Amino acid sequence: MMMTEERRYKGFPETLLSWYDREARVLPWRSDPVPYKVWVSEMMLQQTRVDTVIPYFLRFIKELPGIPELAAVPEDRLLKLWQGLGYYNRARNLKKAAEIMMEEYQGRMPDTPELLEKLPGIGTYSAGAIASIAFSKPVPAVDGNVLRICLRLEGSREDIGSPATKKWAAGLIRQWIPEDRPGDFNQALMDLGATICLPNGEPLCGNCPVSPYCRARNLDLIREIPVKAEKKKRLQEKKTVLLLEHGNEVAIRRRQEAGLLSGLWEFPNVEGHQTCEECWNYLEKLGITIIDIKALPASRHIFSHREWAMTAWRIQTEKIAGPDDWVWVSREELEKKYSVPTAFRAYRDMR
Repeated sequence: MMMTEERRYKGFPETLLSWYDREARVLPWRSDPVPYKVWVSEMMLQQTRVDTVIPYFLRFIKELPGIPELAAVPEDRLLKLWQGLGYYNRARNLKKAAEIMMEEYQGRMPDTPELLEKLPGIGTYSAGAIASIAFSKPVPAVDGNVLRICLRLEGSREDIGSPATKKWAAGLIRQWIPEDRPGDFNQALMDLGATICLPNGEPLCGNCPVSPYCRARNLDLIREIPVKAEKKKRLQEKKTVLLLEHGNEVAIRRRQEAGLLSGLWEFPNVEGHQTCEECWNYLEKLGITIIDIKALPASRHIFSHREWAMTAWRIQTEKIAGPDDWVWVSREELEKKYSVPTAFRAYRDMR
């Protein structure tokens, strides 16, 4: 990594904070930055865009306004509140952490990054963000946006995905972070990365308040930084979804308690792309009498490391039947009670 001359960043924190005071995004968790709201927002923002999170956050806080309510909520209700955000283990970890806070911290959040990081679902970045924003601890919070800013400021071609790069960036920020406004400083970096120092070689350098400090801009390296190592190819999986209907009821089943989308509800499905005849034979063996079967549009869903290519059949049945782990529910119940992941949205929302 390039050595950082302290004098080169003289005035940097003040310049960035002055910009933040004028241009900070208006976000619901910032208007009332109590520890609980900061924590919930940070968990929701992992892997999810801010504009997507806002309505989920408001609904979540309205129904579960504090740690006691979160610790006591039934898991099915929790997952229904989370439906659409994906990465459902984030929700489960929120509940587990709330239970620990009730048992070990009298219903309060611990206020140091070291203690926060011991809780389920809270990593180094989240611990730094919560500790600095909610408790004014002068610690860094290094996410992808902040890493990109650091690498461009230093003109560094190090791999943005490397743990060593993240550690280096945290050290860099420790030199800058003001003790009187650590939370604002970290959020200013987050906003800068989200609105100006954009990825994919198209930052808005003309609007950047700290562009005089940026080596990548001065050396015309903006489109080359950050450097990313080549990603591994996603695992491709073929599935056939069976949308079984009997009047106003549809069949669903709960996924296994381990692995991808664990514990959520799904429409019955089988591996591979099955023909009409293959589906008919499969369902007859399960004791299901078929009235009609029609092909539905194909659908695709991309996870972080795998991709589902789905074909589907809409099947009208004569009577409610099927394996013991199938549950037949009304469309209204499906909408209000059961958490069906976004991967099945095309078929979940079908009428």
